[in-house]
Amino acid sequence: MMVHPAPSTVAALADALRAHPSIRSKLGIARATGALGLTARSPGRIGDDAAALPNGAGWDLVAGEGFIPAFVADDPWFAGWCAVMVNLSDIAAMGGRATALVDQVWAPDVETAAPVLQGLKDASAAYGVPLVGGHTNLAAPAIGLATSVFGKADALISSFDARPGDVLIVAMDHRGAYRNFDNFCTALDAPHDRLRADLDLLPALAGEGLVAAGKDISQGGIVGTALMLAECSGVGIAIDVDAVSPPPGVAVERWLRSFPSFGFLLAVAPDKANAVCARFAARDIDAAAIGRITAGSAVTLTSGAETALFWDHAQTPYLGLTGGGDA
Repeated sequence: MMVHPAPSTVAALADALRAHPSIRSKLGIARATGALGLTARSPGRIGDDAAALPNGAGWDLVAGEGFIPAFVADDPWFAGWCAVMVNLSDIAAMGGRATALVDQVWAPDVETAAPVLQGLKDASAAYGVPLVGGHTNLAAPAIGLATSVFGKADALISSFDARPGDVLIVAMDHRGAYRNFDNFCTALDAPHDRLRADLDLLPALAGEGLVAAGKDISQGGIVGTALMLAECSGVGIAIDVDAVSPPPGVAVERWLRSFPSFGFLLAVAPDKANAVCARFAARDIDAAAIGRITAGSAVTLTSGAETALFWDHAQTPYLGLTGGGDA
């Protein structure tokens, strides 16, 4: 049974999500980009899930992920697996196909590093994307992990192309369970060919002109990712909480902040929304319209007749990037 907030609790839901560490952690991006002098107008268009660099025929894609040390220490094999999985999601979110990965591993000794390396190896085999090198330090004071990915795209899905009037679609695989923290994992027991074909949905949708804007659902979940999409595109987003469908037994608050192994937010023209949802449904992936793109800068939550402000990125920048919208 789905657990939704009563209308009187929508403001409390917005307050709880706005204060949650997984959502507030993204505020660190602004500090890094500010120190580096990067904006949405910089090469690669900072704010997208991967840097898209024109190559004359399409785009070369580059992305990277670093991992919370406590997560790596707590579940090192899964951290290695996730290091591959999340990078591949970032490439798919851009409408691309991954071509190769490199890893960076720090550990006090080879025994400590072993499960991380095994997780990297296992996920590389599952998804069919090779690990082609990286950096290893087996004399570090503590374990650490980062990875980078390369890919190519013929047509892009961008964080900067959502427009007022678009429908907001969430596509998330419900065939899984929480592994730790708010990580909802659907990949470990899935056939390898299914994992690969599921990710290939995104470049197929981009190539057919069905989707031009969207993001991979990352740390911060549906609501945090919606905020990033809104800020990059210079728009608002209205999320209908009653349209969000968590798996059985999962509270809507947790689902809105969960980090799924397969999950994407897509801004789609209304006349294409049914076709997009049908493509995911054909692969048994839950996809539904949960809101709309609006003018302005407010990301709101609505239930019944009640609406609460989650975040206004014009008043309080989230990523801290300038030059969004038509930059």
